[in-house]
Formats: sequence, C-alpha cells, structure tokens
Amino acid sequence: MRFNTKTIHAGQEIEETSGAVMPPIFQTSTYAQKAPNVHQGYDYARVGNPTRTALEKMIAGLEGADECACFSSGVAAMDALMKMLRPGDHVVTTNDLYGGSYRLFTKVFEPYGIDFTFIDMTDLKAAEEAITENTRLMWIETPTNPLLRIVDIEALVNIAKPNDILTVVDNTFASPYLQRPIEMGADAVMHSATKYLGGHSDVIHGAVASSNKEIMENLRFQVKTGGAVPGPMDCYLVLRGIKTLSVRVQRSVDNAKKIADFLYSHPKVDSVNYPGLESHPQHQIAKKQMDDFGAMLSFTLKDDSIEAANSFMSSTHYFTLAESLGGVESLISHPASMTHGSIPRDVREKAGLKDSLIRISVGIEDADDLINDLDGAF
Repeated sequence: MRFNTKTIHAGQEIEETSGAVMPPIFQTSTYAQKAPNVHQGYDYARVGNPTRTALEKMIAGLEGADECACFSSGVAAMDALMKMLRPGDHVVTTNDLYGGSYRLFTKVFEPYGIDFTFIDMTDLKAAEEAITENTRLMWIETPTNPLLRIVDIEALVNIAKPNDILTVVDNTFASPYLQRPIEMGADAVMHSATKYLGGHSDVIHGAVASSNKEIMENLRFQVKTGGAVPGPMDCYLVLRGIKTLSVRVQRSVDNAKKIADFLYSHPKVDSVNYPGLESHPQHQIAKKQMDDFGAMLSFTLKDDSIEAANSFMSSTHYFTLAESLGGVESLISHPASMTHGSIPRDVREKAGLKDSLIRISVGIEDADDLINDLDGAF
C-alpha cells in the first residue's frame, strides 16, 4: 500500500454495527461488561476508546510501526516517554530544540535526577563523545525547531544501538508524509499531532508510534495510570485531518520552496534556513532521508534586532502572527520571544538562535499572494 492510500485506509475498518465509513465518535466514559473483567475489548475510556483505537492504527500504519499510543498533547506524549527513565539516567539531545521540550527536560525531569546533554546533533563525533555509561536515550528532533537543521537519523541509530541506547525521533516538522524514522532504525517516533497530522489548527493532540514492545507496554501503562489521554472528538479531528495529509503537505512544501527562493535573494535578509536550498549545510542528508524538504523555514534579518523582527511580523496580512505550525493557514512567529522564550538567551544564542530570527509555517494559500505579503512587510 503506497503512502497516499495509507492516509485513507491504514488500519481502518468499516464500523461493524452501522457500516459507517468514517469511525464514529464514541462519546462514552465507560462500557458494559458481561461479567467482572469480561468485556468486548473496552472497559473504561481512559484506557481505551474505539475512536482512539482507529486513530492509533492509522498513525502506526503511516509510520510503519506495529503500534501507536495517543495522548492529550505532544508534550504529554514526551512526558510519558521520559517516564521510562530513572534517576541517574542520561539523555543526549540537540541544542536546537523546541522550547517546550527544553522546558520539560530541564524544569521537570532534571530535578528528578535525569541528566541531559545538549549538543549539535549534526556533529556525529559530538554525539558519540556525549555518550556516558548512563546514557539511555537519544532524543532526536529533525528538522530542528527553529533552525531547520537536519540530523542524520540512520547515523545516530548506528551510534546508539551498539550502546543499548534507545532512539526517539520527534517527527512533528516533517510528518510521516515526508519522513519515516522507524524505517531508518529508530525505536520510536513522537508527534505533536496538533500540527501536520491534524492540519487545521483546531485540536491539541500527541502520539508515539513504535514496534518496540517494551516501549509500547510502558506507554500503555502511562496512558492508564497518568491519564493524559485525548477525548474521542480530538481523535476524530486528527483522523479526519490525516485523510488530506498528503495533499495539504505537498501544497505547503511547493509554496515553501518558492518562498525560500524569494527570501534567499532579498537584500534585507541575512540568512535563510531551509533544507531545500542547496546552500543548506545538511541539504544532502535531507535528500537522503526525506521525501521532500518540508514546509517550515526560518530566516534572519540584516538588522538583527527584536525591534526589526517585530516590525516585520506586524506588517504581514496573510501570515498570521501566532504560535504553532502545520495548519492550512500560513503562520509567522518570533522564536526568541514566543515558542523558545523558555530557553535562556545565552543558551539560545550559543545554539545560533538570533534575536531577528523569524519562523514561518507555510500554508496552502496561493504562493504569489504569500510572497507579495512578505515583500510588502519588508
């Protein structure tokens, strides 16, 4: 089954009681049992729900995984994965990281004795040198947020496996339409399904897909015990969004390529971060492990100041100033003060995140209208 067909049919069955083509929204908190602990697959909705099951089977199918567990948000999915660790365990991750991930790692799990090392994961030697006898996990984000660096998943897997280190890839920026890390040997894939999987900026959702039984058993335990589960309506909205994943993402990617070319040649732009540009340091790696280059990009201004960035962003019309990404509408944001505001300034600057850096999530509007909007903002 090819990918475009999977977005419609992966793991899906016609609902047997009614013949419904789309999985119904099972809006219930509990299920009748024939006798104590004798039930038809479900007992309590925190543990499982048929709408959620349909979505989990779909995401697992898209990622080429045996199973998937869904959560109330991407951060909740991350939280469940981190709870596999114990005090003294060590995690290697990127220094160009989503601000919410950095906050969760440093403010929640470090105080409980989990150690984190933040490195440039495009430097394989640095990744290898960061490993200690207590390293249990490599948390890989690629493309990275917000500098759009490309991390070589297969190369890091080859470093991690001989050392019995789990590899988890945050695949939010790419989506399974463009990148499938499990096919490259990763142990698990995490999504903020709020973004490209949902695709319409109307739901908060998270998911982890894996063929590793130990990981999935742990996640099922976290679902049951921690309770950070999505409601059936949330699952339905993500499932509906996935039906158009291919056409939405491809249109956004096509637009992003044109916008990246426009920004790259603009006299007021200092640098453009987009893996589709041949000048991108990891362009060849992106060509190897992605089916296309994505719809996210960022750029800096020659006037490297927050004031210049704010002036530019407040002058757009079709690009809405807002956090998040991956919807059908184009969004623009200022990472230093928005999505990455929780990262100290010295840490941001050391990672290369400048004050004037502007991040764009390219939507499915007409590319010429979007380019004219940016040109007017300059």
